[in-house]
Amino acid sequence: MIPTIPLKHAALALLLLGPLLPGCATHAPPAARADAQALTPAAVLATMERVADWQLAHPSAHATTHWTQGVGDAGFMALANLSGTRAYRDAMVAMGERNGWQLGPRAYHADDHVVGQTYAELYLQLRDPAMLAPLRARFDAILAEPHDGTLEFTVPGNQDRWSWCDALFMGPPAWARLAAATGDARYLDHAIAAWWRTSDYLYDKDEHLYYRDSNYFARREANGRKVFWARGNGWVMAGLARTLQYIPADHPARARFEQQFRAMAAKVLALQQADGLWRASLLDPASYPARETSGTALFAYALAWGVNQGLLDRAAFEPGVRRAWSALVASVQPDGKLTHVQPIGQAPTGFADDATEVYGVGAFLLAGSEVFRMAVLEHAAPRTVHVTNPGDFHRADETVELALGPDASQAPLAVMEADTSRLLPTQRIGDTLLFQANFAPREQRRFLLLPASALPALAPPDVKVHARYVPERYDDFAWESDRIAHRTYGPAILHVPNEHVGSGVDVWLKRVRRPVVDTWYKRGEYHSDHGEGLDNYSVGTGRGCGGTEVYRDGKAYPSSVYAGWKVIADGPLRAVFELRYDAWSAGGRRVAETKRISIDAGANFSRVESRYTSDQAGALPVAVGIAQRKGDGRLVRDTSASWMSYWEPESAPNGHTACAVIVPGQATRAAVDGGDALLVGTAQPGQPFVHYLGAGWSKSGDFPDAQAWEAHVRNVAQRLAVPLRVTDHE
Repeated sequence: MIPTIPLKHAALALLLLGPLLPGCATHAPPAARADAQALTPAAVLATMERVADWQLAHPSAHATTHWTQGVGDAGFMALANLSGTRAYRDAMVAMGERNGWQLGPRAYHADDHVVGQTYAELYLQLRDPAMLAPLRARFDAILAEPHDGTLEFTVPGNQDRWSWCDALFMGPPAWARLAAATGDARYLDHAIAAWWRTSDYLYDKDEHLYYRDSNYFARREANGRKVFWARGNGWVMAGLARTLQYIPADHPARARFEQQFRAMAAKVLALQQADGLWRASLLDPASYPARETSGTALFAYALAWGVNQGLLDRAAFEPGVRRAWSALVASVQPDGKLTHVQPIGQAPTGFADDATEVYGVGAFLLAGSEVFRMAVLEHAAPRTVHVTNPGDFHRADETVELALGPDASQAPLAVMEADTSRLLPTQRIGDTLLFQANFAPREQRRFLLLPASALPALAPPDVKVHARYVPERYDDFAWESDRIAHRTYGPAILHVPNEHVGSGVDVWLKRVRRPVVDTWYKRGEYHSDHGEGLDNYSVGTGRGCGGTEVYRDGKAYPSSVYAGWKVIADGPLRAVFELRYDAWSAGGRRVAETKRISIDAGANFSRVESRYTSDQAGALPVAVGIAQRKGDGRLVRDTSASWMSYWEPESAPNGHTACAVIVPGQATRAAVDGGDALLVGTAQPGQPFVHYLGAGWSKSGDFPDAQAWEAHVRNVAQRLAVPLRVTDHE
């Protein structure tokens, strides 16, 4: 049972400590104190949605790939990760589709990369290759031909490098997210190296602040102090937080980032003004007395993130975050318009009170996302789940299985990604809770397990898997993930004239990331590609893609079609079902089989657990097969790792179909039966015989060639051989 327990620290006590902190307000305005005391997840989320709705109803006139819009998009994604509606994520998908998933026009300019942060985050959730392709192509071109040289701002072409502090928000988080999305560490390495080149040039180690660019090295404010622009340093602080979200905890560069984050945070907190805001000039606030919300929101986001991560002392920093949030909320008009946003610029300046900009809204929503988490954790004590990837390889969309125990409450649970505060889709099957995440090599990540009642609402999850009995089509049984679909034949087809079928596994090829099985069956025509994919796979009486058979003395004994079925779970993250095969003769030995098949979201592979019964004792040699085709296909067997892959000859205009089988934890041998290539293992009656069958398509966007498919098969085999380690702590 996951109890709802108030945190032991008291919010009121923290507020009372605020006036004692260096540089903090001598007092908080009454409205700010009241709002801080009433901080609840529902109130924070409602304010975020009101501001976001106003912005959607009043779109910015800037180009949709402009940096201002890209910052706004980052905020909308932060809201989308918490909201109980999909409207905000849908708006971001629509934006990306309108843009054709392109970045801004300047190839090297960080401002034209910021929208890539949203593309990468959408890809991490929806895995549509189109979302990532232009971003990856742009960054690959930069890696192939980097532009190095001076960071002096007045030198022509210098903005091909991160020569101004704003760039540290625009660029590095996009590179880090691309690394997380692809598993390619080169992108993160580039972000880290380029960050420290800029830091070494623009960071004042005495003041622990960043100059906006080299033009400001010698300038001074009216009071004689150095010129440090609030929003510019807000860009850096928020950029630090957003980059750190995707630097693994054990990465050798992380400690240096954390050190700079803490040093800047301490300085920034000391410069917060009495009303909870930061003025446009950090060291000469009197010269620019106007309220300013964009820099304040960026600081509030970064400081709240640091508190939530345990990087910043809660007692010291949370009161400042609360005062900042109260001041930001006070700048929201009843209709949701955020005011007091300094217009586009590069230095402290004056502006109208009612000024707004989409980047200010983005910063506000980012701040809200971390204040929301702060409010959640004030009202509910989470259990922290540590999940470790022991392997030296990347894991994408890995399903985490958390055992809750047989006595666990049936109350709904929620899982929050500790790094980003995103609420993850979950599924409960019995006393096991499922969620999915990505892991860098050797990475350990944290997740917060919360009662769903602690949250205002949970968005409906994306249903990415499905399994069902299909009586309208000869008792087919079909199943699918967002990557691939399969079917096998049932009893009714035995009564259809001229049908030569068996217990092999069919493949339906998909180029979309949504369920298609019901749609295709309803349409009644799925042998032509109408933009979603097709069925052009031939099974016949063979094994198809991953069918099983008893294999004795060099001869195969397959079962007939399945005789009974049962659905155990039907998504959104995992579908599980059983198929029963009545007894048949396997060379004089009577054998029956029950298969429990499951498929996970994001997976090209299905797990198959076969249990055999027999009228004779002793081991059963069981073969898992792949149908071979005429022509120039590519068959690869790795019996030492117990997998086999086949890249079919091209079937113009429909590309190549790929199939693979894995029999983990078994010594296997290769064999051939007619047109089927076999991988043979051993089953014991009554004990599970586990194997995996998988398929892919050259036109799906995932596997352009046989080598890409085989690399995926190897990765899946590695993941099976070295499972995640899950540690659950109260």
